[in-house]
Amino acid sequence: MSKKKKSGQNKPVEEQKKKSKDNKNIIIIALAVVVVIALAAVGMQMKGTSEKASDSASAVDEQSLRKGETRETLSPSMFADPFIAEMYQVAREIPHVLDSVKCYCYCDMAPFNHKSLLSCFVDKHAAG
Repeated sequence: MSKKKKSGQNKPVEEQKKKSKDNKNIIIIALAVVVVIALAAVGMQMKGTSEKASDSASAVDEQSLRKGETRETLSPSMFADPFIAEMYQVAREIPHVLDSVKCYCYCDMAPFNHKSLLSCFVDKHAAG
């Protein structure tokens, strides 16, 4: 009879672990989607800017879009998961883009107080 109680008691713990893992996966997928959208938006902006290069008034000053994250992103080699390592590598390659994008996981509020999507990559926040 005690074995039944133990297995019944473990069930909520197992469900919590599964939900926690599911939540981490959702965050990772959401961040990946935001990175892809940011890359697409920058690509379209660059295409539009290059087409209008003769009109200097329409060119966007890249620095004016920055939110001000100055910390360096974490090294991709810190992460065993190749998907997460690749996300951190992309963040390292295009910090100006990610610093121009608002993060929508509410990490701009306490306790994280992130400035932009780039801020998620200066710590392990983006890894879930």
